[in-house]
Amino acid sequence: MHSVGIAWLLSHVHLVAAAVTYSIPSSPPSNASPQLDPTPVGVSLEFFTFPGYMENVTSTSRCLENFKDLTGAWPPVRIGGTTQDRATYDAKSSAAVTYSVSNAADAPMTLTFGPRFIDLANSYPGRVIIGFNRRLNNLANTVAAAKLAYQKIKNLEAIELGNEPNFFSNSDPIAGGSWSAAKDRTSQVQWQQAVAANLSASNIISAGVYFGTDNFNIAGLAKAQGSAISTVKNFCSHNYPQWAGTYNLSKLMSHSAIASQVSQFKAEAAAAKAAGKEYIMGETNSATQGGGGISPTLGAGLWIVDYVAQSVLMGMKALYFHQGTIGNCQYCWWGRYSMGNPYYGAYFITMALAQADRIAPLDNMSSNYGGYAIYKDNKPIRVLLLNSDYYETGTRSKQTYTLTGLSSSAVTAKRLTGASATARQDRGSSATVDGQTFEDGTCKKQGTAATEKATVSGGSVTFTLSASEALLVYL
Repeated sequence: MHSVGIAWLLSHVHLVAAAVTYSIPSSPPSNASPQLDPTPVGVSLEFFTFPGYMENVTSTSRCLENFKDLTGAWPPVRIGGTTQDRATYDAKSSAAVTYSVSNAADAPMTLTFGPRFIDLANSYPGRVIIGFNRRLNNLANTVAAAKLAYQKIKNLEAIELGNEPNFFSNSDPIAGGSWSAAKDRTSQVQWQQAVAANLSASNIISAGVYFGTDNFNIAGLAKAQGSAISTVKNFCSHNYPQWAGTYNLSKLMSHSAIASQVSQFKAEAAAAKAAGKEYIMGETNSATQGGGGISPTLGAGLWIVDYVAQSVLMGMKALYFHQGTIGNCQYCWWGRYSMGNPYYGAYFITMALAQADRIAPLDNMSSNYGGYAIYKDNKPIRVLLLNSDYYETGTRSKQTYTLTGLSSSAVTAKRLTGASATARQDRGSSATVDGQTFEDGTCKKQGTAATEKATVSGGSVTFTLSASEALLVYL
């Protein structure tokens, strides 16, 4: 009986985790973030799909407007990706984009775009970053496209010159037979100066556009700028935490694992700040090559919540989550017909940060349990709680969180949850935010709000989160 009892305890120890207690600082502590941007959650639209998202996918406008309804401003959009470096501007084309593929699920190897592409970018009411070709080494063509974009796009934030030059090859036209990080830095600075001079503009280039932080990095590029630094609006990184073939949802959504993964970009953020420039994550999502089976899940939505919180904490202005080939994109938040559960995570963290000034961590990010205090006018207005324990089947563990130091007599809360970490709306298991869902095909919010209420006693209140859940407490 003794051995049976020990075995039972060992098999169920994850169900009996110690309670978590967070004391909420009455003003932003020293480890709080810098001033938050009003719209830190944005989207990146693959270059060749941009017209399709704008004209053929009904839910695009509503999905983006849902964020605007929370923040008061449309989320920023970046237009770019692999196909921007395969694209040539054709001033005579009447089509927004022209290409051919043998399979509708494929991305084109070559394409052209015309003035109507720029008109579509101008029609978006939020901030726009647009990327043009550098790999093909046709500076005059890119200058022509950049001139039109600068003239036409009223909310133009910046122009990218090439996408992920880490992956340019020795045989690419820009390389001239060899390619290296040093050669890229020289190329970037030359192109920045040429484009900015032709536009008679400064603070217009989104520089870097680097995947990861290897030899191609913001720190190195910032040092190489010299007087060209005046052309730079921001420095830009790209990040996909997981690679095709090595997908692991429990690791993706783990609070401590996210902290480890994000930490590699702290030096990049510091380099941008030292140069007096903003730092953004210009393209990111859960996994490379469109994302695997982990990407449409609630767990990926929880990853977005924590990943955004930790990124803005280090001073990142905004993160642009990539939306790839329409109909062939596991990590996409919406498409022609189905919503992805990660959209719920993006909506939830946008709701958490809306109208706020700063965010501060409440834990040391060494476990699966996390919390953040969110401030406006130097006062705490919300607390974000995370239980990143992975749940798929069987008994769902729970974790209690006690908040202390509160001054109100009662609080309310909204919950991000679903049937499991692997829940997918396209397979009939939608996530919910405050008990509500987003309709396939339209992105309209459905259902009745299920806001929770709790009484504060002695400045303290306790909530319970099941594994693979998040909670936003309104103070």
